Amino acid sequence: MVGQQLVAQLVNHPWFQLTWIAGSERSEGRRYGELPWRLAGRVPNEIAKRSVERARPGAAPQLVFSALDAAVAAELETAFATAGHAVVSNARNFRMDPAVPLLIPEINPDHLGLVPIQQKRKKWRGAIITNPNCSTVFLSMALAALREFQVKRVLVTTLQAVSGAGYPGVSALDMLGNVLPSIEGEEEKIEAETRKILGRLEGESVMMHPLEISAQATRVPVADGHTEAVSVELEQRVSCEEILEAFREFSGAPQLCGLPSAPDPPLEYHEEVNRPQPRLDAETNGGMAVHIGRLRPCPVLGYKFILLGHNTIRGAAGAALLNAELLAAREMV
Repeated sequence: MVGQQLVAQLVNHPWFQLTWIAGSERSEGRRYGELPWRLAGRVPNEIAKRSVERARPGAAPQLVFSALDAAVAAELETAFATAGHAVVSNARNFRMDPAVPLLIPEINPDHLGLVPIQQKRKKWRGAIITNPNCSTVFLSMALAALREFQVKRVLVTTLQAVSGAGYPGVSALDMLGNVLPSIEGEEEKIEAETRKILGRLEGESVMMHPLEISAQATRVPVADGHTEAVSVELEQRVSCEEILEAFREFSGAPQLCGLPSAPDPPLEYHEEVNRPQPRLDAETNGGMAVHIGRLRPCPVLGYKFILLGHNTIRGAAGAALLNAELLAAREMV
């Protein structure tokens, strides 16, 4: 699902041209258009005719997007980075590596300072830059807007779409009219990755943010769009109006640099009491904005609100594309 979203996002991209597609031995040598297409519409004609090559460095272009399964990502991404390729990865394998940037360009573009450090430590001629878990992206962007108020503790419950499980994903008998109360590894990713993203780059490492996060992850019968119910405790005493202003004013390097995939604004607040909703809001702004609604007092932690983001676009393929655009803007590829 993420690989196909990357293809769709790259077809008419103003900066990048898709020149190479690679896959497993099962797909090698086949036309891309012969493979099952799971997104709306048809495979773009110019891409459908391309042959799928073997995933090995050398013949690939310098900039490579990885939508590999975690079972093979570590070995293959390392091979590409060693050979001099810049690997923009959606896989989880290197996200928490101390020398690898876990990047959301609106929040921590300075973490790209880890690239020369990883090249020195790992003897790579290239580099690996990762984007976070999809639910982590949405939560981190909302919390980053509140950094001036010193976020202390967070409770988050996710209601995650079935597309996040890939294809064929979750059995229809398990999913229809049901809610699955756990997603393997998801809660741990949210709790750890958010602290790294919001952390400070000091010297040759990232100091994890001290906030405490408790996450619960569920799978719900929604096609696209992860919803999150969030409660936060802040060190500073502020009003809901001040928090709302912080959400609306939040911006970062992608907006300042005018990156092609950058949503403006990156956080969109909905005044309606019944918004945001996956069906109505997830795909607006090209699927790249994070939607917020229902900001109100929380009797336990102080404040609570609802988040929504498109999990395979802003939470995956679009996140990787925005990372690559930042690399290009900084002449790192």
